[in-house]
Amino acid sequence: MIAVRDIAYVRYQVEDLDAQEQFLHDFGMLPHVRTADTLQMATYKGGYPAYIAQRGPKKALGIGFQIASFDDLKRVATHFNSDICENTELGTGWVLTLQDPDGLRVDLLHAGDVIAPQTARPPLLLNNAEQRPRLGKTNRIDIQPSHVMRLGHVVLKTVNFAAMFSFYQDLLGFRVSDSYFAEAPENTVATFMHCGLGDEFTDHHTVALINMGAEEPAFDHCAFEVLDWDDVACGSQFLTQKQYNHSWGIGRHVQGSQIFDYWLDPAGNKIEHWTDGDLVNDTTPVTHEPLSLDGLSQWAPPLSPEFLA
Repeated sequence: MIAVRDIAYVRYQVEDLDAQEQFLHDFGMLPHVRTADTLQMATYKGGYPAYIAQRGPKKALGIGFQIASFDDLKRVATHFNSDICENTELGTGWVLTLQDPDGLRVDLLHAGDVIAPQTARPPLLLNNAEQRPRLGKTNRIDIQPSHVMRLGHVVLKTVNFAAMFSFYQDLLGFRVSDSYFAEAPENTVATFMHCGLGDEFTDHHTVALINMGAEEPAFDHCAFEVLDWDDVACGSQFLTQKQYNHSWGIGRHVQGSQIFDYWLDPAGNKIEHWTDGDLVNDTTPVTHEPLSLDGLSQWAPPLSPEFLA
């Protein structure tokens, strides 16, 4: 077993790279590398590209994870009798490429940050009824694309829940934060998993698995953290003005507590803006609760049937 440090990128196949690049720019990402058949998009925090796409029929291809220890890479390589390679795609660092039980490509990355951070506005200082730290200053922001700071998580529709759960828990070290069941507690239909970093706090979920009768493996969605609440709302208004397809939001989740807003990219993939998520560690209490539509949000607009399709 190893300890994944964080998620690095998601990898897709889409038919129209031009439309995808424009959408992701309007969504709040920054261009990094573009060729005739590939696209890499960056975030304001830099590091690895957060979104990689290649030209082809719509398909979820895989995920990249950051590994802090080269020794961890060597242990996994030995276990799978695989080779650690120089990362020629990014031009620096090391990569070990595996397949998870659903056939998704999993890149385990060590070293090789290639993108410098970019300047974004500071998060807004907010007054509330109990604490009012903003004195003699106004909050004024423009309607513009959100500032995507980092990739936060990916939710996988799995066709082999038991094997996928074992792969992400036993091999990559993820730990359960919370889960949902249907009809009986032993029938787990969704599990939210955080990086197993011991006492260190990390995102409530970096990977989530959905076990609800998918016919083939797929991403349910990928989710990107933005600066703050206003960055979600202004980005939502900007995307609305651009006439992109809205999926659900703005609302606040139950598991993870994130303020969320979901969109559909030009290929029809679901993609999320979020802010203000829970931080957990390996000692945080874990819940296992019955799934209900009301359990997906604390507050939000009505949920459309298409959201769960």
